[in-house]
Amino acid sequence: MSQNKDTLYIAIVEDSKQEADTIISYLKRYEKEKGEHFIIAHHLDSASFLENFKPSIDLVLMDIELPGLNGMETVKKLRELNSDVLVIFITNMAQYAVKGYEVHAFDFIVKPVNYGNFALKLDTALLSVRQKQNFDIWISNKEGKKRLQVSHITYIEVMQHMLIYHTIDGDYKATGSLDKLNESLKDQSFSLCNRCYLVNLKYVTAVKQNSIIVNKDELQVSRMKKVSFLKDLNNFLALKS
Repeated sequence: MSQNKDTLYIAIVEDSKQEADTIISYLKRYEKEKGEHFIIAHHLDSASFLENFKPSIDLVLMDIELPGLNGMETVKKLRELNSDVLVIFITNMAQYAVKGYEVHAFDFIVKPVNYGNFALKLDTALLSVRQKQNFDIWISNKEGKKRLQVSHITYIEVMQHMLIYHTIDGDYKATGSLDKLNESLKDQSFSLCNRCYLVNLKYVTAVKQNSIIVNKDELQVSRMKKVSFLKDLNNFLALKS
């Protein structure tokens, strides 16, 4: 297997174990054929999926007919958590799948799923994922240099003249200037919420009176930055709506 591609995180939401096993077998076959590396999570219902959803998920393969909350309603709630993650509906109800575009679904596959069609859909979906992930930065510290995928950075913090990169994969310390970093990331949906935090707007999940929640961390929003930050956040959300 090729090692030059980043790991992709895929969630399957399917109440039929047999059909989920088929999809997993297709993903494993695709890995071998394309040199990909997937981490796959299977959820039997929408409640489990939403409760365990993580920002690291790159692609969701969602059944529409689910016990409790159906797939369409599940994705509506998902969009409150993450407006960016790709969703492909897998369903035997083609007439309803088209409605998936109302919740910004990327595509849909009609059951029974055959590998050829599945692989073609996955080709297109992963191309879109890669295009979002193709911007990287290098950071430097006493241990050397490390490449970080910008789409995995949740926020960057200044602490005692060091930069701390908080990512979905862990935290990394480095030297550098937050002002210069802000300039280099101005086209990547980042915004300062105060002089100490540069935030990836993709990971903002809640806005309070004087703070925001970023990937479960609460960060203070300064009076000086509040107007500009909320403007950046609203512009980002408008592009995703």
